[in-house]
Amino acid sequence: MLRHPVLQFLVASLLVTAVVVVGTASLSRGAAADEAISDARTLTRVLGVSVAEPAIPAGLARRDPAAVRRFERAALDRLLVPDVRRLKIWDPDGTILYSDRHELVGSRYALGPDEVEVLEQGGTDAEISDLSRPENRFERDLGGGLLEVYTRIEEPGGDPLLFEAYFSLSELDAQRETVLARFRPITLGALLVLVAVTTPLLFLLTQRLTRSAEDRERLLHSAVRASDAERVRIARDLHDGVVQDLAGSSYALSTIARRPALASDLASDLDDVSRSLRSSMRALRSLMIEIYPPDLHSAGLEAALIDLLAPVEASGVRTTLEVDDDEAASGEATALIWRVAQEAVRNAARHARPSRIDVRVAREDRHLVLVVTDDGVGFDPTAVQGASRFGLRGLASLAEEIGARLDVVSRPGRGTTVRLEVRPS
Repeated sequence: MLRHPVLQFLVASLLVTAVVVVGTASLSRGAAADEAISDARTLTRVLGVSVAEPAIPAGLARRDPAAVRRFERAALDRLLVPDVRRLKIWDPDGTILYSDRHELVGSRYALGPDEVEVLEQGGTDAEISDLSRPENRFERDLGGGLLEVYTRIEEPGGDPLLFEAYFSLSELDAQRETVLARFRPITLGALLVLVAVTTPLLFLLTQRLTRSAEDRERLLHSAVRASDAERVRIARDLHDGVVQDLAGSSYALSTIARRPALASDLASDLDDVSRSLRSSMRALRSLMIEIYPPDLHSAGLEAALIDLLAPVEASGVRTTLEVDDDEAASGEATALIWRVAQEAVRNAARHARPSRIDVRVAREDRHLVLVVTDDGVGFDPTAVQGASRFGLRGLASLAEEIGARLDVVSRPGRGTTVRLEVRPS
């Protein structure tokens, strides 16, 4: 179902899009959270330096109630902006000089190392509030977590104070999601546009490659047909010309050699020449069998394979043949079996120096299987992938086209096995 390249590309694109969306969402959440915290730190710095510090009266550090009220009237409305949930101003010794919760004014708590560092060096810092600490007991009823941000300010006399503002984490999360919502359509839209643009291009490329493959298959078939036609012509010329002439010459010489008036030495020489001609005629007939397949429909596959192995066995190589019920095989399947067997036996006899070649044709499940095995020198199949000659690799393309499968297994010194699986009809 997913064998078409365009469908594979679309599925891969959807998976990549999902991974990118999840990944960018995770990274964007972190960046958006950092941005929200940075905004809170900036806002705290502005509120502390620009609003709270100018409004601090001289008596606030002495915890004068009148000074506390003056500060509150002057600055509280401008300090409690919508994002700020609580305010505190600390003395360096840990005393709360002001809070919008009056119960905390005058209370003293130990400052943490980060808060002391801000008092001494300036700048801002932020951390999640520990609502279990007693100075944060009035923040527990605000709901959810809080982010506390503190910065350094100065009283009128120049002594440092710590200004602290509390922000709701849920509101920061809302700001983060707002930022993400702006960028999510851009990321997803860009990926979808990329897929939409590349899919037609991939489809056109696939169509072009398909046409090229079809053209290559047509050329391969044309080459095979041309090769068969040329083999037929050569075999016909040999049979009608040279073989007939050799046969006639052999018979004529045998007749002459038997004449009573002929000298015995000459008769013996003529017999030797006649035998040599008959041997050449047999060699030519064997060659004709190699270059042109026999009539598989009339003689049958087994007879053709017997003729194929005969000259190999005559050369001293032991051969075995086993053919199991090939009568129901189609002409296309039979021809392919013959071609593969011919190529495998020919290669083994010429290059492998075998002592034995076994050929077996049998039914396995729904397939007709040809197995050609030799015990020759073998070879490394990867070392001949680039060979340009037409052989088993060309037949493998023909086998694939009709739904067959051709495998060649070989190792140096371990012989070679050629296996073809083809549907008989």
